[in-house]
Amino acid sequence: MSTIFSRIAAREIPAVIVAEDDAAVAFMDIAPASRGHVLVIAREAYPDIFSIPPATWLRVMALAQRVAQAIGRSLAPDGINIVQNNGAAAGQTVFHLHVHLIPRWSGDGALALWHPGATAPEQLDGVARQIRAALGDD
Repeated sequence: MSTIFSRIAAREIPAVIVAEDDAAVAFMDIAPASRGHVLVIAREAYPDIFSIPPATWLRVMALAQRVAQAIGRSLAPDGINIVQNNGAAAGQTVFHLHVHLIPRWSGDGALALWHPGATAPEQLDGVARQIRAALGDD
């Protein structure tokens, strides 16, 4: 599968690369949610978290952590969102696994991901049972 991100990883198209290793590449987002918004991709094109091998996922997240720490030291944000979308319904637009590192400043108004609600404990228990069953832990 060839994506715009695989072309960036292969250096076939330009990108402002921040860091890279043999498993992952971090580069500046060209449509940033905030100043310093970086994308971290798996070098190999896996469409989502469901298809990436666990060892490769760990490598992507290790580079994401390293870059997030550098963002913290260099830009001094008040916080940082680490976002990873899977599927169109979740907002994924490039079907090549990637992690967004989005620096945040108090009052910036960027990226309201959800509006917290309330739920009954028995509803949480029911959903947790379904997830545990899928994990094989029930």
